Amino acid sequence: MGEIAEIVANQRKFFNTDATKSIGFRVEMLKKLDHAIRDNEALILDALYEDLSKSKAEGYMTEVAMVYDEINEALKNVGKWSRPQRVRGTISTFPAKSYIHPEPYGVVLIMSPWNYPFDLAIAPLVAAMAAGNCAVLKCSRSSARTSKIIKQIIDSAFDSHYVCCVEPDADHEQLLAQRYDYIFFTGGARVGKTVMRAASEHLTPVSLELGGKCPCIVDETADIKIAAKRIVWGKLLNAGQTCVSVDYIVAHRSVKDALIAAMQDEIARRYPCAATNDSYPRIINERHYRRLLDLIQTEDDVIGGESNDSDRKIAPAIFPHADFDHEIMKEEIFGPLVPVIEYQDIEGVIDAIKQLEKPLACYVFTQNDSQANRIIQSLSFGGGCVNDEIMHFTNHHLPFGGVGNSGMGSYHGKFGFDTFSHKKGIVRNTVKIDVPARYAPFDCAKLRLLKKIL
Repeated sequence: MGEIAEIVANQRKFFNTDATKSIGFRVEMLKKLDHAIRDNEALILDALYEDLSKSKAEGYMTEVAMVYDEINEALKNVGKWSRPQRVRGTISTFPAKSYIHPEPYGVVLIMSPWNYPFDLAIAPLVAAMAAGNCAVLKCSRSSARTSKIIKQIIDSAFDSHYVCCVEPDADHEQLLAQRYDYIFFTGGARVGKTVMRAASEHLTPVSLELGGKCPCIVDETADIKIAAKRIVWGKLLNAGQTCVSVDYIVAHRSVKDALIAAMQDEIARRYPCAATNDSYPRIINERHYRRLLDLIQTEDDVIGGESNDSDRKIAPAIFPHADFDHEIMKEEIFGPLVPVIEYQDIEGVIDAIKQLEKPLACYVFTQNDSQANRIIQSLSFGGGCVNDEIMHFTNHHLPFGGVGNSGMGSYHGKFGFDTFSHKKGIVRNTVKIDVPARYAPFDCAKLRLLKKIL
């Protein structure tokens, strides 16, 4: 038996003791995780800086604080979430009572990405633990320092038969060959398909948190100053290496130039000399860095985009004359590059976006509520904002997940608990009342009776 197979077998053995189903156990383990993170917070922030050049403020805001929020929400509500929920019965179930019992799946696999290596590893783990599962966690080898700290935290806080963080360079084939009860994957669509194929061998349910080209529509009524401020803020978090950041802007002809000018001002104010700015994040590795530089070369007109090879930093780049058929629109950018497409007719924009894969997020800047509603209702996407960017991801009362090519399943708060829980339907009947109509003989008289009552 290989190492990973042994880990899964030991976790399944422990899960079958029913220890994880105790609410007290779940609360105790979540508190242990919280304490371990707080004890290692400085090391986490240092690792995020080493991997991605994230400042401590950005690392705390976008990763550590998000995890604290998830843990607090789970600790506050896990008892309530776990209780059987009574639901209405039907004529056919009278006089019984009906309940939904949430139960943990068992042993789950969580595979996390490099771009938010702490939050996107630990947030789904919190949900899995709150739901009463055992978990195998696989972090990204690309964010090696953060992955190392996560493994240290998990190893110090938990026995491997409950939660185990495998080595970042663990063999994917061996990892996915095991039989899990649920798989939660965050990353790109290519690997997501591999995960789904592997899961199908054991009919294992999956959640896939992927990505896509997230549009941002800025109409003629938008507050341009606010739009530019919030777009630049969201787009340049982690230097654009965010699955829900704006991938491209579609701006009305009457406001396009003003928007670009306002964005330039915001960039100059927030990220002066970005390519050499110590608090501006770097691109994760050489391959992604070169890919982004090549994308810049596909556009004739570029504002910004200076690069620093030694630190793998690329200054924000705006492409003012992009269009839907340009090379930069063929794949998710995942970097600080912003194509801007001009439009005049909103219906044409909606039709054009519908021709692309369904995105993980969509953003609309407008002061016209009916226009916002038209876009929200017509376009299919994971989630999004009106007059803001990314903030839907920060609200644990909202589900976060994709649709179509951008993923399946959702999490955060109660939605994460539900993702890692099977909903078991139970009918509790009484022996004091017995309805004779359900029993044979099923003759014509019985048919007439059933038609009257059912």
